[in-house]
Amino acid sequence: MVHAGIIIYGAENIPAVARFYRDYIASAPEELGAFLGFHQGPPVPFLPEEWHGKAVCVVVGMWTGDPAEGDARWQPFLEAAPVAGSMVGPMPYPALNVAFDGLNPKGMQGYWKANFLRELNDGAIAAHAQFGATVTSMNTAVHVYPIDGAVSRVAVEDTAFAHRDMKFSPVIATQWPDPADNEANIAWARAYAAALAPHSEAGGYINFMDSEDQNRVADNYGPNWEKLVSVKAKYDPDNLFRVNQNIPPR
Repeated sequence: MVHAGIIIYGAENIPAVARFYRDYIASAPEELGAFLGFHQGPPVPFLPEEWHGKAVCVVVGMWTGDPAEGDARWQPFLEAAPVAGSMVGPMPYPALNVAFDGLNPKGMQGYWKANFLRELNDGAIAAHAQFGATVTSMNTAVHVYPIDGAVSRVAVEDTAFAHRDMKFSPVIATQWPDPADNEANIAWARAYAAALAPHSEAGGYINFMDSEDQNRVADNYGPNWEKLVSVKAKYDPDNLFRVNQNIPPR
């Protein structure tokens, strides 16, 4: 069991919520984990119907410390801006983990972009406010994940993942049902990523890369790239495992 928080605000509150989230998560104990997100309002029981399909800002996460502290840990988010809908309380972790799976049915079209942020500065927040207010479909999810806690206590060279000094990992996970809408959705995701680019570092979380991002793979692994190339050359010299963000052997 965890003490979950799913809090939804109107998109007009994105700047205020994002600034509050940035400051709160920086000082929160490790028992609290949460991401900032931008969606269209989902048809869930705790969100009034008037918000369904409208652009919204969300904070989703969990408190894993003393259950008696759970409500108090989430209360600041309920006061950060006017709340459109919320669900705060004890929940099995697996239930929270799959809470939004219904918004991702099989057969969707998809196009993703990602980067790393050393800080969620006001410029990045302005980009999120601009594009978060125009989310293209009920299936699209833009999430800003924090990178902190145990991640920062592992040395850069100890694993393939090198960007342990970053603070946030945003992903623009654009999804939609109709192939006729491909061009418009892809253009939206590219424009969003371009707006974030001046505030971003090289690379992005590898699982968030799309097929056209092969030229960014070396940036994703940073100083560990050459070591990974040598490992690839030793164990997979013919590049059998290549249907991915590939590290080619040489």
